[in-house]
Amino acid sequence: MTDSPILRLGSRALSAPVPKGRGVIGLDVPEVDRWLKGGLRRDGLHEFYAPSGSPPGPAMALALLAGMRNCGQGRSLMWLRARGGRRKDGPHAPGLAELGIDPAALLLLELADPADLLVAGVESLRHGGAGAVVLELRGRCRALDLTASRRLALAAERSGTMALIVRGDARPVPSAAHTRWQVSAAPSRALPANAPGHPVFDLQLLRQRGGAEGLHVQLEWNREQAVFRTPIYGDPPAVPAGRAEDRRARRAA
Repeated sequence: MTDSPILRLGSRALSAPVPKGRGVIGLDVPEVDRWLKGGLRRDGLHEFYAPSGSPPGPAMALALLAGMRNCGQGRSLMWLRARGGRRKDGPHAPGLAELGIDPAALLLLELADPADLLVAGVESLRHGGAGAVVLELRGRCRALDLTASRRLALAAERSGTMALIVRGDARPVPSAAHTRWQVSAAPSRALPANAPGHPVFDLQLLRQRGGAEGLHVQLEWNREQAVFRTPIYGDPPAVPAGRAEDRRARRAA
């Protein structure tokens, strides 16, 4: 414990722990929030999976947006990832800014392997100084079993800090998550002057603890207003699904 990467960061990295409100973070669309009994639990564990064979960029972008909404004024969003990933898959400050996320509000921590990442995730949640903690895991991860997910869920609940797991190149496995989503990019509508449209996420709710699953919805993220909404297309989609929109989501992650 004395060699913990979280403890070594100390006060330079995280704010002092503060009591956080429980409750939920809504997704701005009444039908979706009713399905989720108000929204995503602030003190919950939420999983975001990329579909098989699809890039994890949209899932990561959605997790970051949800996490930032839970941070509030002056709270950092922790992003934990294992070393060894491809450089082009790493954080991209201009892409984050396009989503309306301030890169300066992110605290990126790279760990040696998934096991260390999960330990750091639990410690970050227990500390309570971050507004939310995002754990990025690629491929099959033996370390993330049911017991490990329970540790994360319990730490999140005790500190009131939202935990978000992003999985790429992986199939859903049993866990203690409060919600589990499959996230991909959907076509967007061009803005005036043929400017790139707002990003649209295709969401499928695979699991909701104590609630109904099976929700399938598309949500458009409006950066200027910082809200989600259901897209309304008056014309054919400006961007074919899985092409430019996927590239924009990857850059944003």
